[in-house]
Amino acid sequence: QVQLVESGGGLAQIGDSLRLSCEVSGYIFRFYAMSWYRQAPGKQRELVAVITEDGHVTYTDDVKGRFTISRENAKRTLYLQIDSLRTEDTTVYYCNAPNPSRSKVYFSWGQGTQVTVSS
Repeated sequence: QVQLVESGGGLAQIGDSLRLSCEVSGYIFRFYAMSWYRQAPGKQRELVAVITEDGHVTYTDDVKGRFTISRENAKRTLYLQIDSLRTEDTTVYYCNAPNPSRSKVYFSWGQGTQVTVSS
């Protein structure tokens, strides 16, 4: 059974940094591209960063320069480093494995990790 377990969120202040983690089990992690998503209350979940099987990364424009996605295949763990936190980063972050067109994900969602940035 596939499990995606996000962690590392919490309460932070503007300008702080956080590193989110996503530990996966139940499938061959290194064979899949992985992504981070975020979902604010009342809004659709949106893709923010992707890392391919061979380490190529892409980001949405509004997070470029502040978000860094990485992976450690030996630990089956995905990371998201968020620097220079802003209040608009406040939301729940999720990880998953996207299909090649990035239009869908392969697995059920985990519980996510809440990031709250206060001024």
